[in-house]
Amino acid sequence: MSQIFHHSANAFARMTIFGAVGVIAFAAWAVGSLDRGFFSTRENQPREQPVPFSHAHHVGGLGLDCRYCHTTVEQSGFANIPPTKTCMNCHSQIWNNSPTLEPVRASFRTNQSIRWTRVYDLPDFVYFNHSIHVNKGVGCETCHGRVDRMPLTEQAPTLRMQWCLDCHRNPEMNLRPREFITTMGYQPQGDQAEIGRRLMEENHIHDARFLTSCSTCHR
Repeated sequence: MSQIFHHSANAFARMTIFGAVGVIAFAAWAVGSLDRGFFSTRENQPREQPVPFSHAHHVGGLGLDCRYCHTTVEQSGFANIPPTKTCMNCHSQIWNNSPTLEPVRASFRTNQSIRWTRVYDLPDFVYFNHSIHVNKGVGCETCHGRVDRMPLTEQAPTLRMQWCLDCHRNPEMNLRPREFITTMGYQPQGDQAEIGRRLMEENHIHDARFLTSCSTCHR
C-alpha cells in the first residue's frame, strides 16, 4: 500500500503540536501577567478626587498625624473618611477663599458629604479590621506606603491575596512598637526579626497557621 502522507507531514505535525502548546502557554502567561499587573490591581495609580487632597503636604510637610483625620483606626475595623468639619478646623482660617477648596466649603454649608473616590476597595468577601492590625503593631506605612510623599493618594500594594499571605506567614518582619505606628520612614532600632518575635509575644499574635487559615480573612 502506498504511503498516504509525505514524510514532510511529520515535521509539519510536530511544528503544529509544539506551536499550539507554545501559543497556549503564552496566552496563559499573558493572562496571568495582566491579572497581576497594575491594569488589574491599579497599584501605584493616583486616584482623581473632587478635591486634590495632598498627603505629601499635610503629612510630609505639616507633620499631621494620621489619627488626626482617621480617628477610628485604633478602635474600629474601618478607617473613617474624616468629616468636612475636620477640614474646616484649619480651612475656615487658612486658604478660606481658595477656589480649589470650594467643594469643602460647600459640603460644610450644605451638610452634604464630599463624594471621595475610594483608593483601597477590598472585595466584599474579604474581612479586614484596621484596629486589629494597628493595635498589634502594623504601621500605616506597611499597607499604605509613604503617603507623606504622595501629592495624590495612590494604592501602594497590589491588595492581592498573595500580598496578604506574605505578611501573615512572616508577621514579625512587619511589626513595630505601637508608638511608631504612624511614623513614616520607620527604621527599627536593632534586628527586625528579633524585634518582631518579641512583639508577637507581647501583643499575643497567633502563629502563621492561624493567620493563614481561610476563616481568618474570609468570614
